[in-house]
Amino acid sequence: MKLKTFTVRITTLIIIIAIITLHGCTRMSEIIEDSSAGMNGSFEYSKSGLPVNWLLYTPNTVPEGDFDIIIDTAEFKDGKQSLKFLVRACSPVGGWYSPGFCNEFGAGLGETYRVSFWVKNEGCHFTVKIGGVSPSSGEYDTMVDSHEAIKSWQLYEYRYTIPQHMSAIRIEVNILQPGSFWIDDLRIEKIN
Repeated sequence: MKLKTFTVRITTLIIIIAIITLHGCTRMSEIIEDSSAGMNGSFEYSKSGLPVNWLLYTPNTVPEGDFDIIIDTAEFKDGKQSLKFLVRACSPVGGWYSPGFCNEFGAGLGETYRVSFWVKNEGCHFTVKIGGVSPSSGEYDTMVDSHEAIKSWQLYEYRYTIPQHMSAIRIEVNILQPGSFWIDDLRIEKIN
């Protein structure tokens, strides 16, 4: 009887560890890297239908979502294309739970950056966050939190200074409500 109880407990423990391990292997984003494309803030370089050099929260990685990521050659502000999210359903949580993208770039303590981008929006609630990050922490400011319909390209600009103990600057864009959202000409430029 004691051996049977021990076996059941060990089996249960193994199943719990396996579930935790497999859940930890879930991909949170997809990236296609191409060092020749640079930052790719105008989304001019793409492979397999995704802009290169961005961590994208895609239909393959977002657990609750129905959306398409489109390289749009009809609507653009800079170059010959923009990045479009056509969202039919999504979570309002943000981060890797919602459609969007992010990336981080090396930066030094106290450096100030000008972050700018152009947006069009039809029906979406979207957020754009900027922050300083280190391997173990991050501090974020919300640049934009908007439900506003934007029919013509609108420029957003923000200045951000890297806080103490941070070694990179990170930008994250999320769509939190269905609709159509375009972004183009995203720039992060050091100004001091």
